[in-house]
Amino acid sequence: MSSTSFQILSDIHLETHGSYDFPIKQSAPNLALLGDIGQVADDGLFVFLENQLKRYWNVVFILGNHEPHGTTWKTAKANVHAFEARMNYLRASSTLGRFHFLDQGRWDVNDSLTVLGCTLFSNISPEQAFDVGRRLGDFRKIADWAVEDHIAAHQSDLKWLNDQVITISDTEPGRRIAVFSHYSPTLDKRAIESRHTNSTVTSGFASDLSQEECWTNKMVIFWAFGHTHFNCDFTDEYGKRVITNQKGYASALETDWDNKKVYMIGQGKGSGLLM
Repeated sequence: MSSTSFQILSDIHLETHGSYDFPIKQSAPNLALLGDIGQVADDGLFVFLENQLKRYWNVVFILGNHEPHGTTWKTAKANVHAFEARMNYLRASSTLGRFHFLDQGRWDVNDSLTVLGCTLFSNISPEQAFDVGRRLGDFRKIADWAVEDHIAAHQSDLKWLNDQVITISDTEPGRRIAVFSHYSPTLDKRAIESRHTNSTVTSGFASDLSQEECWTNKMVIFWAFGHTHFNCDFTDEYGKRVITNQKGYASALETDWDNKKVYMIGQGKGSGLLM
């Protein structure tokens, strides 16, 4: 199958930079922004997104947990949908790229590659529910949002992903699938910073999908996520490449974030090669 090149970035946290004027050096025709880019309450986020559409053929956008800070999830989603509609209207008479807001969304990139995208809220465990609810700011900064809502959203995203993978496997066996999410789908030690291994809020950041169809099905060849502020790049036992490319807050000193990195998805039998 042919390959498609993406730049994949997350957790830029422009709301902590004092400005949404942030440089991304274009090195691929497609850009995936996997959440925590900024806050929808800031007009600057949408200016930033529109600027990327002037440079890329396609921009994929996933909501992270910081985008709805200061409002509700419902309002955040409505605002991004409105932006998508406006960009589609402008695109008819301009050279803007296409904006893909994937909130339980599917994008058929070509005849052989499908991207599935959702926030994939984490599966907060009963044992950690109190600590997660007390320590994570989302439940104070997002209106009408509680641990129970978060868990229900996880179940909805997971069911959708599993159903999509099963349907594509049954009806379009020639396709390969890449999944883009914000929250982490794995507790693999290669995807977790060692100092957080025994954290009492791990389930607020990551879920163990190791027994789920969306994880074990070999048609899923690539999974990119964010949220953890820890970068990884490995191939698991199913032949699926698992990556993150997260910047972190303005004060962060990450050295392995690379906003020029290009990922080739769909090359050969595996998930592609890093350029």
